[in-house]
Amino acid sequence: MLTWLEAALALLVLAVSLALRPWRMLQASLLTPWLAATVCLPLVWLLPQRLPQGMAVQFSGACLLAVVAIGVWALGSWPLAAALSQLVWLGLVPATLALLLGAALRRWLPPNPFVYVLGRGFLGTALCVFVSGAVQELLYRLVGQVGLEQALVAHWLMAWGDAFLTGMLAAIFVAFAPQWLATWSDARYLQPPPS
Repeated sequence: MLTWLEAALALLVLAVSLALRPWRMLQASLLTPWLAATVCLPLVWLLPQRLPQGMAVQFSGACLLAVVAIGVWALGSWPLAAALSQLVWLGLVPATLALLLGAALRRWLPPNPFVYVLGRGFLGTALCVFVSGAVQELLYRLVGQVGLEQALVAHWLMAWGDAFLTGMLAAIFVAFAPQWLATWSDARYLQPPPS
């Protein structure tokens, strides 16, 4: 039953993503980092398959690159349902939550580079990745598939790994390659304060 829910959620989120046309950013300067992330992130997602059995909590990278589960499924040994679960809970849900949080920050907070980097990069990523993991744990517990006591603590700690990487890259890109950030606007974030 959970696989059908995850498949429906994946289709819904992918439909929204296609409507937003994320590929418009893949110009010559951004294509190389995107391809590098597409190659490297599946290797990180494969780690739980190589570790002893237990809690499969791992680094997400969701707010940087959502769809790497196909490569993980092709390279790994887990069934399609497990790859779909990774796609949904480590990729699509956190990335969608980050999109929604970014829209809320843009609407209700001042246009400030510090708010952008801290809100979208550091704290926003930690919150979105943790909430995604917590919802996954709740759903899995409701259907009796997972019963690990420390799962929420592990998700909280792993979310901060994502947050530091994403925040660091957001800060670097704001400073040196703002054109690589789909949500950054010099006109919005670098305007002088009102007098």
